[in-house]
Amino acid sequence: MGRGKIEIKKIENVNSRQVTFSKRRNGLMKKAKELSVLCDAQIAVLIFSSTGKFYEFASSRMEQILAKYNQNNGSPENAVIDNATNKQESTVEVKVLKDELEKLQLMHRRMTGKELDGLTCNELDNLEQQISEGILSVKDRKEKILLGELEISKLQEKKVVQQNAALREQIEELRHHVKTSQEKNLFTSKDSCISSSSMLKCRSTYKEGTSDISLRLGLSPSVDLCCKRKVLKIETTNDDKNHMIVD
Repeated sequence: MGRGKIEIKKIENVNSRQVTFSKRRNGLMKKAKELSVLCDAQIAVLIFSSTGKFYEFASSRMEQILAKYNQNNGSPENAVIDNATNKQESTVEVKVLKDELEKLQLMHRRMTGKELDGLTCNELDNLEQQISEGILSVKDRKEKILLGELEISKLQEKKVVQQNAALREQIEELRHHVKTSQEKNLFTSKDSCISSSSMLKCRSTYKEGTSDISLRLGLSPSVDLCCKRKVLKIETTNDDKNHMIVD
């Protein structure tokens, strides 16, 4: 059985109306998308619900489609008329812009002191006032720029002074460290010299003493050493005997 025809009239039931709106809105959007894809057409759909909600679909940018709609205004005749009026308006605007450009160029040349012929005394006074005001504004701007550069240079100078002070402190620390290390090395070298000199003196005194004894006895150093060893042995044996007798 085929579907029965539905009478097209407002649905009184609010819930049924909302459900029907949602279904048919989605179907309309789907059909519009299919039509734009199949036929390469530019389509825009605008929907406002009864509650004031807004829904839209556009195959391309909505602004472009609306602008094209406004240009055509729904009929080719109006489109032709609109094109003609747009051309006339564009020509008028171009003429106005050209006139303004010529005036500005003339004012620029007069500000540089050219094409002053035909100006009255009042016009020359006004031109002089404009030029003086322009010079004052230029001077003010120049002073501001110079003051800003001066502040920047002062900050840079302060930074450089701080860096130099830090470097001087580092240099002083290095010098102090080097000085202390040199003093330590000097003291150690003096102590070593003193110890070596004392050893040399002891050796020399010992050699002198032995040589004197040997010279006095008329013995050679080797004979002297042997005699010393015998004397030491005799003394040790005598000490041992005396110790035994005492006991």
